[in-house]
Amino acid sequence: MSSRTTVGILALVLVGAVGWWWLRGTRQTPEAPTSAESPSSVAPIPIARRAFGQTADGVAVDLYTLQNHRGVKATITTYGAIITSLETPDRLGQSGDIVLGFDRLEDYVQKAPYFGSVVGRYANRIAKGSFTLDGKTYTLAKNNGENSLHGGVRGFDKQVWTARVIDTPRGPALELTYISKDGEEGYPGTLTTTVTYTLTEDNELRVEYRATTDKPTVVNLSQHSYFNLAGAGNGDVLGHQVMIAAESYTPVDEGLIPDGQLAPVDGTPFDFRTPTAIGARIDTAHQQLQRGRGYDHNYVLSGEPGRLRSVARVTEPTSGRVLEVLTMEPGVQFYTGNFLDGTMSGKGGKVYPKRGGFCLETQHYPDSPNKPSFPSTVLRPDGRFESTTIFKFLTDGHE
Repeated sequence: MSSRTTVGILALVLVGAVGWWWLRGTRQTPEAPTSAESPSSVAPIPIARRAFGQTADGVAVDLYTLQNHRGVKATITTYGAIITSLETPDRLGQSGDIVLGFDRLEDYVQKAPYFGSVVGRYANRIAKGSFTLDGKTYTLAKNNGENSLHGGVRGFDKQVWTARVIDTPRGPALELTYISKDGEEGYPGTLTTTVTYTLTEDNELRVEYRATTDKPTVVNLSQHSYFNLAGAGNGDVLGHQVMIAAESYTPVDEGLIPDGQLAPVDGTPFDFRTPTAIGARIDTAHQQLQRGRGYDHNYVLSGEPGRLRSVARVTEPTSGRVLEVLTMEPGVQFYTGNFLDGTMSGKGGKVYPKRGGFCLETQHYPDSPNKPSFPSTVLRPDGRFESTTIFKFLTDGHE
Protein backbone atom coordinates (compact mmCIF):
# COMPACT_ATOMS: atom_id res chain seq x y z
CA MET A 1 0.00 0.00 0.00
CA SER A 2 1.46 3.34 -1.01
CA SER A 3 1.96 6.14 1.50
CA ARG A 4 -0.52 8.26 -0.47
CA THR A 5 -3.20 5.56 -0.10
CA THR A 6 -2.49 5.24 3.62
CA VAL A 7 -2.85 8.98 4.11
CA GLY A 8 -6.14 8.92 2.22
CA ILE A 9 -7.56 6.15 4.37
CA LEU A 10 -6.50 7.90 7.55
CA ALA A 11 -8.13 11.11 6.34
CA LEU A 12 -11.40 9.29 5.65
CA VAL A 13 -11.30 7.68 9.09
CA LEU A 14 -10.60 11.05 10.71
CA VAL A 15 -13.46 12.75 8.85
CA GLY A 16 -15.80 9.91 9.80
CA ALA A 17 -14.79 10.12 13.46
CA VAL A 18 -15.28 13.87 13.55
CA GLY A 19 -18.66 13.49 11.88
CA TRP A 20 -19.71 10.79 14.36
CA TRP A 21 -18.57 12.95 17.29
CA TRP A 22 -20.46 15.97 15.95
CA LEU A 23 -23.66 14.00 15.45
CA ARG A 24 -23.35 12.43 18.89
CA GLY A 25 -22.95 15.86 20.46
CA THR A 26 -25.80 17.53 18.62
CA ARG A 27 -28.33 14.81 17.92
CA GLN A 28 -30.49 14.46 21.01
CA THR A 29 -33.89 13.12 21.97
CA PRO A 30 -35.08 16.04 24.08
CA GLU A 31 -38.57 16.42 25.51
CA ALA A 32 -38.82 19.72 23.67
CA PRO A 33 -38.12 20.61 20.05
CA THR A 34 -34.75 22.26 19.54
CA SER A 35 -34.72 25.93 18.60
CA ALA A 36 -34.04 25.02 14.97
CA GLU A 37 -36.87 22.49 14.87
CA SER A 38 -40.41 23.55 14.14
CA PRO A 39 -42.89 22.46 16.83
CA SER A 40 -45.16 21.31 14.03
CA SER A 41 -42.60 18.62 13.14
CA VAL A 42 -43.18 16.91 16.48
CA ALA A 43 -46.14 14.54 16.60
CA PRO A 44 -48.64 16.09 19.03
CA ILE A 45 -49.74 14.18 22.11
CA PRO A 46 -53.42 13.28 21.77
CA ILE A 47 -55.88 14.81 24.21
CA ALA A 48 -57.05 12.22 26.73
CA ARG A 49 -60.54 12.03 28.21
CA ARG A 50 -61.88 10.42 31.38
CA ALA A 51 -64.98 10.61 33.54
CA PHE A 52 -65.16 13.06 36.45
CA GLY A 53 -68.55 12.12 37.92
CA GLN A 54 -71.92 13.72 37.40
CA THR A 55 -73.90 16.66 38.70
CA ALA A 56 -76.81 16.35 41.15
CA ASP A 57 -79.24 16.34 38.23
CA GLY A 58 -77.41 13.48 36.52
CA VAL A 59 -75.36 15.29 33.87
CA ALA A 60 -72.08 13.53 33.14
CA VAL A 61 -68.89 15.55 33.59
CA ASP A 62 -65.56 14.73 31.95
CA LEU A 63 -61.90 15.64 32.35
CA TYR A 64 -59.64 16.30 29.37
CA THR A 65 -55.83 16.32 29.60
CA LEU A 66 -53.71 18.38 27.22
CA GLN A 67 -49.93 17.94 27.26
CA ASN A 68 -46.89 18.82 25.20
CA HIS A 69 -43.37 17.43 24.85
CA ARG A 70 -41.88 20.01 27.22
CA GLY A 71 -43.45 18.77 30.44
CA VAL A 72 -46.51 21.02 30.57
CA LYS A 73 -49.85 19.36 31.23
CA ALA A 74 -53.29 20.99 31.62
CA THR A 75 -56.38 19.15 32.84
CA ILE A 76 -59.74 20.77 32.11
CA THR A 77 -63.25 19.70 33.06
CA THR A 78 -66.50 20.29 31.23
CA TYR A 79 -67.97 21.61 34.49
CA GLY A 80 -67.39 25.35 34.39
CA ALA A 81 -64.67 24.95 31.73
CA ILE A 82 -62.41 24.70 34.79
CA ILE A 83 -58.64 24.20 34.65
CA THR A 84 -58.37 21.66 37.47
CA SER A 85 -54.60 21.24 37.28
CA LEU A 86 -51.71 22.81 35.42
CA GLU A 87 -48.33 21.12 35.70
CA THR A 88 -45.21 23.02 34.64
CA PRO A 89 -41.49 22.38 35.24
CA ASP A 90 -39.38 24.49 37.58
CA ARG A 91 -35.82 25.63 36.83
CA LEU A 92 -34.52 22.12 37.66
CA GLY A 93 -37.07 20.45 35.43
CA GLN A 94 -39.21 19.20 38.31
CA SER A 95 -42.90 19.31 37.51
CA GLY A 96 -45.46 20.86 39.87
CA ASP A 97 -49.14 21.77 39.80
CA ILE A 98 -49.43 25.58 39.92
CA VAL A 99 -53.21 26.16 40.14
CA LEU A 100 -55.48 25.83 43.14
CA GLY A 101 -58.36 23.38 42.90
CA PHE A 102 -59.93 20.16 44.12
CA ASP A 103 -59.67 16.45 43.49
CA ARG A 104 -63.44 15.89 43.39
CA LEU A 105 -66.24 17.33 41.28
CA GLU A 106 -68.40 17.66 44.40
CA ASP A 107 -66.03 20.20 45.90
CA TYR A 108 -66.16 22.36 42.78
CA VAL A 109 -69.95 22.23 42.90
CA GLN A 110 -70.30 22.97 46.60
CA LYS A 111 -67.54 25.32 47.68
CA ALA A 112 -65.08 26.50 45.03
CA PRO A 113 -64.42 30.28 44.90
CA TYR A 114 -64.30 30.18 41.07
CA PHE A 115 -61.10 28.09 41.11
CA GLY A 116 -59.92 27.72 37.51
CA SER A 117 -63.28 28.47 35.92
CA VAL A 118 -64.46 30.50 32.96
CA VAL A 119 -66.67 33.22 34.43
CA GLY A 120 -69.54 34.89 32.59
CA ARG A 121 -71.87 35.98 31.16
CA TYR A 122 -70.35 39.03 32.81
CA ALA A 123 -67.05 38.54 34.66
CA ASN A 124 -66.52 40.73 37.73
CA ARG A 125 -69.17 43.00 39.28
CA ILE A 126 -72.21 44.86 38.05
CA ALA A 127 -73.42 47.45 40.54
CA LYS A 128 -76.74 46.84 42.28
CA GLY A 129 -77.43 43.92 39.96
CA SER A 130 -78.87 45.96 37.11
CA PHE A 131 -78.05 47.83 33.93
CA THR A 132 -79.89 49.64 31.17
CA LEU A 133 -79.44 48.77 27.51
CA ASP A 134 -81.27 50.49 24.64
CA GLY A 135 -83.61 52.14 27.13
CA LYS A 136 -84.61 48.94 28.94
CA THR A 137 -83.46 48.07 32.46
CA TYR A 138 -82.45 44.50 33.21
CA THR A 139 -82.41 43.10 36.75
CA LEU A 140 -79.74 40.50 37.47
CA ALA A 141 -79.25 37.91 40.17
CA LYS A 142 -77.49 39.46 43.18
CA ASN A 143 -74.86 37.19 44.69
CA ASN A 144 -72.29 39.65 46.09
CA GLY A 145 -74.10 41.85 48.55
CA GLU A 146 -76.26 44.17 46.47
CA ASN A 147 -74.16 43.49 43.38
CA SER A 148 -74.00 40.79 40.73
CA LEU A 149 -70.67 38.95 40.53
CA HIS A 150 -69.30 36.69 37.76
CA GLY A 151 -72.64 36.13 36.05
CA GLY A 152 -74.86 35.59 39.08
CA VAL A 153 -75.94 32.69 41.27
CA ARG A 154 -75.42 30.13 38.53
CA GLY A 155 -73.01 31.67 36.07
CA PHE A 156 -70.94 29.97 33.41
CA ASP A 157 -68.66 28.53 36.10
CA LYS A 158 -71.50 26.28 37.31
CA GLN A 159 -72.66 24.98 33.93
CA VAL A 160 -71.69 21.80 32.10
CA TRP A 161 -70.18 22.70 28.73
CA THR A 162 -70.30 20.57 25.60
CA ALA A 163 -66.83 19.39 24.59
CA ARG A 164 -65.15 18.27 21.42
CA VAL A 165 -61.52 17.78 20.45
CA ILE A 166 -60.49 19.64 17.32
CA ASP A 167 -57.32 19.89 15.21
CA THR A 168 -55.72 23.31 14.81
CA PRO A 169 -52.49 24.55 13.19
CA ARG A 170 -51.02 24.70 16.71
CA GLY A 171 -52.04 21.15 17.57
CA PRO A 172 -55.06 19.46 19.14
CA ALA A 173 -57.40 21.70 21.10
CA LEU A 174 -60.35 21.34 23.43
CA GLU A 175 -63.40 23.29 22.31
CA LEU A 176 -66.08 23.89 24.95
CA THR A 177 -69.49 25.35 24.12
CA TYR A 178 -72.28 26.64 26.32
CA ILE A 179 -75.62 28.12 25.23
CA SER A 180 -77.01 30.60 27.76
CA LYS A 181 -80.72 31.06 27.22
CA ASP A 182 -82.48 34.40 26.97
CA GLY A 183 -83.22 35.63 30.50
CA GLU A 184 -80.73 33.35 32.27
CA GLU A 185 -79.61 35.12 35.46
CA GLY A 186 -81.50 38.15 34.13
CA TYR A 187 -79.40 38.73 30.98
CA PRO A 188 -81.12 39.37 27.64
CA GLY A 189 -80.53 37.27 24.54
CA THR A 190 -79.55 33.68 23.90
CA LEU A 191 -75.76 33.75 23.99
CA THR A 192 -73.72 30.97 22.36
CA THR A 193 -70.22 30.91 23.84
CA THR A 194 -67.21 28.86 22.79
CA VAL A 195 -63.96 28.63 24.72
CA THR A 196 -61.05 26.85 23.05
CA TYR A 197 -58.03 25.67 25.04
CA THR A 198 -54.84 24.90 23.10
CA LEU A 199 -51.53 23.86 24.68
CA THR A 200 -48.66 24.52 22.27
CA GLU A 201 -45.10 23.26 22.09
CA ASP A 202 -44.05 26.82 22.96
CA ASN A 203 -45.48 26.26 26.46
CA GLU A 204 -48.44 28.52 25.78
CA LEU A 205 -51.91 27.72 27.03
CA ARG A 206 -54.11 29.66 24.63
CA VAL A 207 -57.64 30.55 25.74
CA GLU A 208 -59.78 31.76 22.84
CA TYR A 209 -63.28 33.10 23.43
CA ARG A 210 -66.06 33.45 20.86
CA ALA A 211 -69.68 34.47 21.45
CA THR A 212 -72.76 35.41 19.44
CA THR A 213 -76.22 36.55 20.51
CA ASP A 214 -79.73 36.83 19.08
CA LYS A 215 -80.55 40.00 21.07
CA PRO A 216 -78.49 42.95 22.30
CA THR A 217 -76.73 41.94 25.52
CA VAL A 218 -73.53 42.50 27.49
CA VAL A 219 -70.60 40.09 27.53
CA ASN A 220 -67.42 39.92 29.59
CA LEU A 221 -65.60 36.58 29.80
CA SER A 222 -62.52 35.70 31.82
CA GLN A 223 -60.41 32.78 33.06
CA HIS A 224 -60.29 32.68 36.87
CA SER A 225 -57.37 30.42 37.76
CA TYR A 226 -55.64 30.99 41.09
CA PHE A 227 -51.88 30.58 40.52
CA ASN A 228 -49.14 29.72 42.95
CA LEU A 229 -45.93 29.26 40.99
CA ALA A 230 -44.25 27.58 43.96
CA GLY A 231 -46.92 24.89 43.70
CA ALA A 232 -50.57 24.86 44.74
CA GLY A 233 -50.83 24.62 48.52
CA ASN A 234 -47.18 25.55 49.10
CA GLY A 235 -47.73 28.63 51.24
CA ASP A 236 -48.72 32.14 50.20
CA VAL A 237 -47.78 34.11 47.10
CA LEU A 238 -46.41 37.23 48.81
CA GLY A 239 -42.88 36.59 47.52
CA HIS A 240 -43.93 36.38 43.87
CA GLN A 241 -42.50 39.21 41.77
CA VAL A 242 -45.21 40.84 39.62
CA MET A 243 -45.03 43.18 36.64
CA ILE A 244 -48.22 44.65 35.15
CA ALA A 245 -48.04 46.93 32.12
CA ALA A 246 -50.51 49.57 33.29
CA GLU A 247 -50.25 53.28 33.93
CA SER A 248 -53.59 53.44 35.75
CA TYR A 249 -56.24 51.38 37.53
CA THR A 250 -59.91 51.77 38.41
CA PRO A 251 -60.45 52.72 42.09
CA VAL A 252 -63.44 51.13 43.83
CA ASP A 253 -66.01 52.02 46.47
CA GLU A 254 -66.75 49.97 49.59
CA GLY A 255 -68.63 47.41 47.47
CA LEU A 256 -65.63 47.04 45.11
CA ILE A 257 -67.50 48.83 42.31
CA PRO A 258 -65.35 51.21 40.22
CA ASP A 259 -66.13 54.89 40.81
CA GLY A 260 -65.65 55.59 37.09
CA GLN A 261 -62.23 57.22 37.42
CA LEU A 262 -58.90 56.06 35.99
CA ALA A 263 -56.32 56.72 38.69
CA PRO A 264 -52.57 56.80 37.97
CA VAL A 265 -50.53 54.03 39.62
CA ASP A 266 -47.50 56.31 39.92
CA GLY A 267 -46.54 56.84 43.55
CA THR A 268 -49.06 54.29 44.86
CA PRO A 269 -48.91 50.66 46.04
CA PHE A 270 -50.62 49.80 42.72
CA ASP A 271 -47.52 50.53 40.65
CA PHE A 272 -46.26 47.23 39.23
CA ARG A 273 -44.64 48.69 36.14
CA THR A 274 -41.37 47.24 37.41
CA PRO A 275 -41.20 43.80 39.08
CA THR A 276 -42.33 44.10 42.70
CA ALA A 277 -43.12 41.47 45.34
CA ILE A 278 -46.85 41.04 45.96
CA GLY A 279 -46.24 41.37 49.69
CA ALA A 280 -44.07 44.48 49.50
CA ARG A 281 -46.98 46.95 49.96
CA ILE A 282 -50.10 44.83 50.32
CA ASP A 283 -50.65 45.61 54.00
CA THR A 284 -50.19 49.36 53.85
CA ALA A 285 -52.94 51.69 55.02
CA HIS A 286 -53.92 52.77 51.51
CA GLN A 287 -57.71 53.14 51.39
CA GLN A 288 -58.05 51.03 48.25
CA LEU A 289 -56.06 48.16 49.75
CA GLN A 290 -58.22 48.34 52.86
CA ARG A 291 -61.38 48.09 50.78
CA GLY A 292 -60.09 45.10 48.81
CA ARG A 293 -58.39 43.43 51.79
CA GLY A 294 -55.40 43.50 49.46
CA TYR A 295 -55.26 43.69 45.69
CA ASP A 296 -58.63 43.14 44.05
CA HIS A 297 -58.56 45.80 41.36
CA ASN A 298 -58.82 46.23 37.62
CA TYR A 299 -55.76 47.55 35.82
CA VAL A 300 -56.07 49.65 32.65
CA LEU A 301 -53.62 47.84 30.41
CA SER A 302 -51.15 49.59 28.15
CA GLY A 303 -51.26 48.95 24.43
CA GLU A 304 -54.14 48.78 22.00
CA PRO A 305 -57.17 46.73 23.12
CA GLY A 306 -58.10 44.15 20.53
CA ARG A 307 -54.46 43.42 19.75
CA LEU A 308 -52.65 40.55 21.43
CA ARG A 309 -49.82 41.92 23.57
CA SER A 310 -47.83 41.03 26.68
CA VAL A 311 -49.41 42.67 29.74
CA ALA A 312 -48.11 40.89 32.84
CA ARG A 313 -45.22 38.79 34.06
CA VAL A 314 -44.84 36.94 37.38
CA THR A 315 -41.68 35.26 38.71
CA GLU A 316 -41.45 32.94 41.72
CA PRO A 317 -37.88 33.12 43.09
CA THR A 318 -37.61 29.70 44.78
CA SER A 319 -38.82 27.57 41.88
CA GLY A 320 -37.73 29.86 39.07
CA ARG A 321 -41.10 29.50 37.39
CA VAL A 322 -42.24 32.46 35.30
CA LEU A 323 -45.76 33.19 34.05
CA GLU A 324 -46.27 35.64 31.20
CA VAL A 325 -49.78 36.80 30.30
CA LEU A 326 -50.75 38.10 26.87
CA THR A 327 -54.24 39.32 26.02
CA MET A 328 -56.45 41.30 23.67
CA GLU A 329 -58.51 42.65 26.58
CA PRO A 330 -58.35 46.27 27.85
CA GLY A 331 -58.03 45.30 31.51
CA VAL A 332 -56.90 42.69 34.00
CA GLN A 333 -58.23 42.10 37.50
CA PHE A 334 -55.30 41.47 39.84
CA TYR A 335 -56.60 39.51 42.84
CA THR A 336 -54.43 38.13 45.63
CA GLY A 337 -56.64 35.51 47.28
CA ASN A 338 -57.66 37.87 50.07
CA PHE A 339 -60.78 35.89 50.96
CA LEU A 340 -59.02 32.55 51.35
CA ASP A 341 -58.78 31.93 55.08
CA GLY A 342 -56.95 28.65 55.64
CA THR A 343 -60.12 26.61 56.20
CA MET A 344 -60.32 25.19 52.67
CA SER A 345 -58.46 22.01 51.75
CA GLY A 346 -57.67 21.40 48.12
CA LYS A 347 -55.89 18.83 45.99
CA GLY A 348 -54.00 16.24 47.97
CA GLY A 349 -55.51 17.58 51.20
CA LYS A 350 -53.34 20.70 51.09
CA VAL A 351 -54.75 23.71 52.92
CA TYR A 352 -55.02 26.96 50.96
CA PRO A 353 -54.00 29.84 53.24
CA LYS A 354 -54.93 33.49 52.96
CA ARG A 355 -53.23 34.86 49.85
CA GLY A 356 -52.36 31.33 48.81
CA GLY A 357 -52.94 32.17 45.14
CA PHE A 358 -53.20 35.12 42.78
CA CYS A 359 -55.43 35.73 39.77
CA LEU A 360 -54.80 37.71 36.62
CA GLU A 361 -58.30 37.85 35.14
CA THR A 362 -58.05 39.42 31.68
CA GLN A 363 -61.30 41.26 31.07
CA HIS A 364 -63.24 44.41 30.30
CA TYR A 365 -63.62 46.75 33.26
CA PRO A 366 -66.03 45.95 36.11
CA ASP A 367 -69.48 47.56 35.90
CA SER A 368 -68.90 48.72 32.32
CA PRO A 369 -72.62 48.44 31.46
CA ASN A 370 -73.21 51.27 33.96
CA LYS A 371 -70.12 53.30 33.05
CA PRO A 372 -70.47 54.91 29.58
CA SER A 373 -66.87 56.15 29.72
CA PHE A 374 -65.52 52.57 29.99
CA PRO A 375 -64.92 50.40 26.89
CA SER A 376 -68.25 48.96 25.80
CA THR A 377 -69.22 45.37 26.55
CA VAL A 378 -72.37 45.46 24.40
CA LEU A 379 -72.78 42.64 21.89
CA ARG A 380 -75.43 42.81 19.19
CA PRO A 381 -76.85 40.14 16.86
CA ASP A 382 -74.83 41.40 13.91
CA GLY A 383 -71.57 41.22 15.86
CA ARG A 384 -69.28 38.63 17.36
CA PHE A 385 -67.32 38.68 20.60
CA GLU A 386 -63.77 37.45 20.00
CA SER A 387 -60.85 37.57 22.39
CA THR A 388 -57.67 35.62 23.13
CA THR A 389 -55.60 35.33 26.28
CA ILE A 390 -52.35 33.36 26.51
CA PHE A 391 -50.68 32.00 29.64
CA LYS A 392 -47.04 31.33 28.76
CA PHE A 393 -44.80 29.27 31.05
CA LEU A 394 -41.06 29.88 31.35
CA THR A 395 -38.29 29.53 33.91
CA ASP A 396 -35.84 32.24 34.88
CA GLY A 397 -32.77 32.13 32.69
CA HIS A 398 -34.58 30.07 30.05
CA GLU A 399 -36.62 32.45 27.96
